[in-house]
Amino acid sequence: MSRNANTALREGFTTGSAAAAAARAATLFALTGEAPARVDIPLPPPHPAEQGRLSIAIAHVADDGMGVRAAVVKDAGDDPDATHGARVEAHVILDPAFSGVGPHVLIGGGVGVGRVTLPGLPVAVGQAAINPGPLEQIRASVLEVLPDYFKGIALVVIEVPGGEEIARHTLNPRLGVTGGISILGTGGIVRPYSHGAWAECVARSLDVARAAGHACAVMTTGRRSERLFQERHPFAPDICLVQAADFFAHGLRAAAQRGFETVVWAVFFGKLVKQAQGFENTHAREAELDFALLARWAGEAGADAAARAAITGANTAAQALALLPPAAARRLAALLVERAKAAASAHLGGAAQPQVCYVVFALEDSAGGCLYADSLDPALFFPSVPLHLGPGSR
Repeated sequence: MSRNANTALREGFTTGSAAAAAARAATLFALTGEAPARVDIPLPPPHPAEQGRLSIAIAHVADDGMGVRAAVVKDAGDDPDATHGARVEAHVILDPAFSGVGPHVLIGGGVGVGRVTLPGLPVAVGQAAINPGPLEQIRASVLEVLPDYFKGIALVVIEVPGGEEIARHTLNPRLGVTGGISILGTGGIVRPYSHGAWAECVARSLDVARAAGHACAVMTTGRRSERLFQERHPFAPDICLVQAADFFAHGLRAAAQRGFETVVWAVFFGKLVKQAQGFENTHAREAELDFALLARWAGEAGADAAARAAITGANTAAQALALLPPAAARRLAALLVERAKAAASAHLGGAAQPQVCYVVFALEDSAGGCLYADSLDPALFFPSVPLHLGPGSR
């Protein structure tokens, strides 16, 4: 993979690109008997012309007696991707005897590729979890190398040995994808810590919950806030929990667009401060905590002059919170929640706005004591009649 010399982190490629490269290599071997060391594949459509192709190394190609199997080792670059190092394989059978207008490329999923069991994803229930973009990328990668005279069928089966175990470290089980990983990649390239990829995951999680008839979504900032929320609210089903991370505005807008009536944010104190400040994204690279403003808000919550001065000079949210007695900390949290709710309303603008609720925990490096919690009726989490009955619909 090539990358800009000024980029600090190395890019990788998606499982979709890995599958497309393996399928292309297997097809070339079936046609020529030669095993390519690398293949050049198109990126998923649409893409800018100048960034339209990708060169990927091939780990293995061989005839197995029934067809040709090729493998690519997934390289996620410097992204913390659960599929990094996975072996993505394509088994290809070319049947030139088919009578028709061909060529036809039929693509399926085998061992280690999950199956969709819940509506709301862009793949129909019962089908292999190969998203539309990668599906077209695989198809194009094979069609490009088939000769003009070939009018038959190319049968491509994508497999990922160990994919079922890898999937346990992803959100697939919650999204209703069982038996393996998903073949993903709208852009074909993995950019480290990609905000776009995470934002898409938030949207997909909301799709699945809404398709199941739920009208309440719980946005958490990560696994720890999610666990603490579940301990307090064991009646909330997993399908309603969305790890929205720093995507404050995006999570709200995506929920509103899908007709959610209630959005609950389960956050730690530091993220709450940034939401109250009005940031659309609360990541440290994009949102700096304003300690002078926090000190003023602490004064409104009853902090004395000495505490306010100390908070102004604090370095972290944890340090600032520790300067307040418990009662003042809880009053400050309640004040920040009101400001965060106002910011949420501003981010949603004129859109139909869901009710926004909060559950706020103290600090990530503490026991996670609760500073503030809106009352949540268990009935909020009762599903109504599913809104999207069609498989794969949104």
